[in-house]
Amino acid sequence: MAEPSKVIHIRNVGHEIGEALLQMQDLHNSVSALQYYSTVQPSVRGRNVYMQFSSHQELTTDQNSHGRNSDQESEPNRILLVTIHHMMYPITVEVLHQVFKAYGYVEKIVTFQKSAGFQALIQYQSLQEAMDAFGALHGRNIYDGCCQLDIQYSNLSELQVHYNNDRSRDFTNPSLPTEQRPRASQQGYPDPGGLYAFQQPGASYAQMGRAAMITAAFGGTLPPGVTGTNERCTLIVSNLNNDKINEDKLFNLFSLYGNIVRIKILRNKPDHALVEMADGFQAELAVHYLKGAVLFAKKLEVNYSKYPNITSAPDAHDYTTSSLNRFNSNVIKNYRHCCAPTKMIHISALPQEITEDAILNHVSEHGSVVNTKLFEVNGKRQALIQFESEEEATEALVSKHATSLEGNTIRISFSQMQSI
Repeated sequence: MAEPSKVIHIRNVGHEIGEALLQMQDLHNSVSALQYYSTVQPSVRGRNVYMQFSSHQELTTDQNSHGRNSDQESEPNRILLVTIHHMMYPITVEVLHQVFKAYGYVEKIVTFQKSAGFQALIQYQSLQEAMDAFGALHGRNIYDGCCQLDIQYSNLSELQVHYNNDRSRDFTNPSLPTEQRPRASQQGYPDPGGLYAFQQPGASYAQMGRAAMITAAFGGTLPPGVTGTNERCTLIVSNLNNDKINEDKLFNLFSLYGNIVRIKILRNKPDHALVEMADGFQAELAVHYLKGAVLFAKKLEVNYSKYPNITSAPDAHDYTTSSLNRFNSNVIKNYRHCCAPTKMIHISALPQEITEDAILNHVSEHGSVVNTKLFEVNGKRQALIQFESEEEATEALVSKHATSLEGNTIRISFSQMQSI
């Protein structure tokens, strides 16, 4: 960041203006303004803007000063300098490539971390391609509501790329070495070919595909043992307590890890059931998190079935159109909250006037409640209920998710919090 100055440099003001310089009365007011806007997103006419100290200490009205200065963008160049603001999810070379390749042939990408935040240099084959990308993408979000692109022209003439890995890539030279990475390999990432770059320049947000969302939701590395390459969607679940289990209870549990297509309890083996997930990755998550979980005093065995899917039949419960499938919306949030059963359940969609006693009366039959917390998020009532054991919390979830409580259909998931 530049040295403190009375002059504030504001970027992304608008298509016609682009940037602006604002001189405060004194240095104290300038510092106070930037401190305030470090925690509050400033906007002009609904457009997010970015503020920093200018390299100018004073503004002048001298007519000769109206030319380009050090705060303004440099001359157009085929290499773009991209800064990611509000970066809630990791951004990889693959994600950047999918976004920027929609405007031309991307030759090279180099990413790095600076005091300004996460940045990338992106080299196009031609100047016009870079200019098209700048005009279309500057100020846009990669993900809905976050990861905003702040683009400037670089003054470099050629990017030097020594390794093809998750931090740099030379698309003109795929034979470069990958270098020894300092962290776990990301070879388990799903194929980024499923990404969608910006569909049109006028779209309000980037529409990124499933692979990018999964990559982001799991913080850059998939859970140990999860490859992201499994294509088998149907699971065989065995050692069920057939006196207490049914299809809806299995749905409540397995829907934590993906959308459910069909569930069928085998009539000739009532302690066995088939569960068909929407895709192979979601099935892999269910196997990873539920194998060995205890439900109704039985330790579950969860494996892949030899059947590719469950045939539609009267004894197969169909959930394809169920509004209770959790991954129809908030997909990133749901992947981020995936975990094995815990002692703590999180209840949402509660009535506004609900009391802790009413919630306890609803769930306490399933085990000993250790602690409770009733709170609000964005004006909506939610609760945390901590049981003595994971088994008790699991029973409460499968039995009470999607049930009615004082007229509301409540939602229950596992919380990763250790205590209240």
